[in-house]
Amino acid sequence: MAQLIQGNAVIGQSGGPTAVINQSLVGVVESIGKIKQIGKLLGARHGVRGIVEEKFIDLKKVGKGVLEAVAQTPAAALGSSRDKPDRAYCERIFKVFEKNNVRYFFYIGGNDSADAARIVNEMAKAAGYELRVFHVPKTIDNDLRVTDHCPGYGSAARFVASAFMGDDRDSASLPGIKINVVMGRHAGWLTAASVLGRMDAKCGPHLVYVPEVAFSLDRFVHDVGEVYGKLGRCQIAVSEGIADEQHKAIAAVLAEKLGKEVERDSHGNVQLSGSGALGDFLADYVKQELGRITGKKLRVRADTFGYLQRSFAGYASPIDQAEARMCGRKAVEFALKGDLDGSVAMKRAKGAYKISYFRAELKDVARETKDLPKSFINKAGNGVTPAFAKYALPLVGELPVIGKLA
Repeated sequence: MAQLIQGNAVIGQSGGPTAVINQSLVGVVESIGKIKQIGKLLGARHGVRGIVEEKFIDLKKVGKGVLEAVAQTPAAALGSSRDKPDRAYCERIFKVFEKNNVRYFFYIGGNDSADAARIVNEMAKAAGYELRVFHVPKTIDNDLRVTDHCPGYGSAARFVASAFMGDDRDSASLPGIKINVVMGRHAGWLTAASVLGRMDAKCGPHLVYVPEVAFSLDRFVHDVGEVYGKLGRCQIAVSEGIADEQHKAIAAVLAEKLGKEVERDSHGNVQLSGSGALGDFLADYVKQELGRITGKKLRVRADTFGYLQRSFAGYASPIDQAEARMCGRKAVEFALKGDLDGSVAMKRAKGAYKISYFRAELKDVARETKDLPKSFINKAGNGVTPAFAKYALPLVGELPVIGKLA
């Protein structure tokens, strides 16, 4: 082990919570607890905002029993933040670190968190201030570059797959058209997970739409009509972030067509996760257009899965929990090896499922996202391939065993 820097450490959580983000937190805490050269481990309340406001908890004083209970708990135990620090914001962070003799910084989050860590790290280097900065990956969107997959995704995918299994049997009981909207503004990884519990070709989801493919309303109505004509019902998985060829959110397009209002956030973007508008608009449009084509009064329903996908207690994937904890431990291990900074990443071995951990450069993880590969999307653009299921199934753990009468 290299010569350790004497000083304190800070850890924070950022972005949308997951079912296993606290596993990573506890992984860092338990590893640093063994290091005498690190005095305090300061947990920042609500991420970077807690750092600049100096709202800290000394995590070395938290008992093991409490930590283990926290590890099993969804959502960010320290509180999260949606702040996206620019250079001026990061200067404030760096000043707090200097004031409190912080020599280790661990930030659990997505690509924006990796970017914040990168900026702080560059400032420390420019100032000649010795600081170890490590980003610990998390996101249910599974869209971080370099790593094979992200902690948080397996648990959310398990929830989505299971929810679609039950919903498929429900919609088969009272046949009609059912639309389920799944999280994913820019990437379709989580929506694709809807297929993982499908028993056979007659089971849903029968159609899957992801942001990586331009969405056509005409084609959508045609696809639904075709499945409905064959099976007398249709279950559909839709990413909240689907957009047309001009990259305009379909929620906004449908609002215009149906003469309805669409909710927007403070930046003017169409509100996705916190609104059921897309599902309602799609249901109304299918009922109207396909009803006109078939001359039938159709039974069409929609659900928006929303925040339950990332916070459903007691349903985390066991492998996701273990890997999230290990990512926290590895961040500390890498930070103690010398003058190193970076992000913890995972590499999958060929053959039987096995993961190894390595250090990635912060710049390679920051900002940019990873799309669902074309090889995971069918040629029609309305479903996913067996290659995706092969990739994702090891991450979700065992799914419920269900059956149906012949």
